[in-house]
Amino acid sequence: MHLFAEATTKFTLELFRQLRESKDNIFYSPTSIMTALAMLQLGAKGNTEQQIEKKFLENIKEYYQANVESLDFVHAAEESQKKINSWVEKQTNGKIKDLFPAGSLSSSTILVLVNAVYFKGQWNHKFDEKNTTEEKFWLNENTSKPVQMMKQKNKFNFNFMEDMQAKIVELPYKGKELSMFVLLPVEIEGLKKLEEQLTAEKFLEWTSPEKMHMMDMYLSLPRFKLEEKYDLPRPLEHMGMLDAFNQQKADFSGMSSPQGLVVSNILHKSFVEVNEEGTEAAAATGVEVGVTSVQISEDVNCNHPFLFIIRHNRTKSILFFGKMSSP
Repeated sequence: MHLFAEATTKFTLELFRQLRESKDNIFYSPTSIMTALAMLQLGAKGNTEQQIEKKFLENIKEYYQANVESLDFVHAAEESQKKINSWVEKQTNGKIKDLFPAGSLSSSTILVLVNAVYFKGQWNHKFDEKNTTEEKFWLNENTSKPVQMMKQKNKFNFNFMEDMQAKIVELPYKGKELSMFVLLPVEIEGLKKLEEQLTAEKFLEWTSPEKMHMMDMYLSLPRFKLEEKYDLPRPLEHMGMLDAFNQQKADFSGMSSPQGLVVSNILHKSFVEVNEEGTEAAAATGVEVGVTSVQISEDVNCNHPFLFIIRHNRTKSILFFGKMSSP
């Protein structure tokens, strides 16, 4: 499991490096993307398979259920697109609509790999709505915008990374199988340094039971909602997955006898809403501190840009990864 956690965390952060230049806010499901790619790998051969395999573990096969459906893209591309989109919408409780926009599938489409993940979690310690007030969220040192800031005083798992000048708080969901980890720099504009130095090894170490300790805490977290969409071929090419998108080199003979099968696009669409009750998140991919003897209270005020991660605690696999720059 340790190797699996490290591989999924590495993939998450490598993809984050590719995406972080493009947008202020970021939200995606590495598990959803890895699942779609693992399904693709089943039909890949030779170099194409090697390049997918290099990044994505065999273990992921245990984590998905897949079925195959035959659609007529040649004579009924639009109808097929509607069918796929309605499946995704249903799987994500209506949160992801129109994964494939009108006209994105045509008679030249041979294969569409679609995968959807949906999560709705209630906090183990809910925020009382009566304590939510309008406050400033600082986009940078000079600019702020009003947000609905949720507040509570409770015991939370906490770690202060001295070298990074950043705090980590764990907010467990009911049942404690899943948690959200918030990575908050001390400085308003400290996120860039944290992003640049964040590695899979560091994240797994910072969030290990040896490093995190229960503390009384005043926690302030903004209410927010994000919906993001990404075209993934270019980021994945930069990560080493080249042949799958190249008509001359792609080898998917494991799923089809004639040559010429190639991945035209990989689309990923995601949604998250964080409120007093908990978190509602969905994503779809179409391939397409030291312990002191005196317990003091820690103040964690998420009123400037931070990272947030929703993780399955037993396997330490990252279900969702987000960057909140502007709620």
